[in-house]
Amino acid sequence: MTDLPLRRLGSTGLQVTALGMGGEGILRTFGYGAEASAVIERALAEGIRYFESARAYSGSEGYYGATLGRRRSKIFLASKAHDRTRRGALAQLTTTLRAMRTEYLDLWQLHDVREWAEVESFQESDGAYAAFVEAKERGLVRFIGVTGHHDPAVLRACLERFHFDTVLLPVNPAEAARGAFAREVVPAARARGMGVVGMKVLSRGLLLDAQLGLSAGELLRYALSHDVDAVVVGFDDPAQVSEAASAARAFKSMERAERTVVEAGVAAHAAKLTYYRRTQALR
Repeated sequence: MTDLPLRRLGSTGLQVTALGMGGEGILRTFGYGAEASAVIERALAEGIRYFESARAYSGSEGYYGATLGRRRSKIFLASKAHDRTRRGALAQLTTTLRAMRTEYLDLWQLHDVREWAEVESFQESDGAYAAFVEAKERGLVRFIGVTGHHDPAVLRACLERFHFDTVLLPVNPAEAARGAFAREVVPAARARGMGVVGMKVLSRGLLLDAQLGLSAGELLRYALSHDVDAVVVGFDDPAQVSEAASAARAFKSMERAERTVVEAGVAAHAAKLTYYRRTQALR
C-alpha cells in the first residue's frame, strides 16, 4: 500500500499526513464504541496519522482514548476547547487529557471563534487565550491553534492579534461564492508561519448530493489543491475512510481552470452548502 502523502505543518517542524480524521461522523455520538473503534482502526491501517476531536464532540475524545492505546505516541493528536475563560478552558483540557488517555496533546485549538466580542475577551488575563499560553508553557500541549467557520474577518483578527501555531478553516467549492476563508485568512496565516488545516470538505455531506455530481474523492482533491497542510474529514464507517485514503494517495493537484468549473457547478447552492457561515458578515 502506498503511503499517504505528508506535508509540513507550518513552522512547527512536523510532517503530518495530508488526510486527517476529524471528530465528526460516527465519532460525534455516544454509545457507539464498537463502530467508532472500527473507524479509528481503519484510519490507522490506512496510514492516517493526524487525528482530531473537540470537547464539544459528544463521545469523540473518549472513543480515541479507548482505541489508540500505545499507538498514541505514533500519531499527531489534536482537540479543542470552547470555554471562553482561562479557568474553564483549562478545566476542559484536563477533561480532554483524561478522556483521550494521554499526558499531552500535539495540538490544542481555541474552538469555533465567531464574534468580535470573543476576540476582545481573549485579550483579558482571565480569558481563554491565557489558558492556551499557559498550557503550552506547562508542556500539556505542544502547539496551539484557532478554528473558525463563521466569519473570515473575525478569524483573521485572531491571527493578527494573538500568536497561534495553526488555523483550521473551511475549504470547499461552495466557499468560492462567498468571501472564502482560504482567500481571506490563509495569506495572513502563512505570513506568520502558521500551519493551515482545511475542514468542511464535504460540507457535512451536502456537497455529495447527487444533483451536484461530485464525489468525495473529487472534493478531497479540490481541498488538497489549496494552500493547506492537511484536511480533516469525519467518517461514518470504515469504507468511507478507505475511499478518502485512496483519493489522498492518488492526489494530483487540480488546476485553477478545473477548480473554477467545480465552483461554478455549486455556486447556485452556496447559501445552503455554507450553512456554517454568518448570513451577513457584520463588524
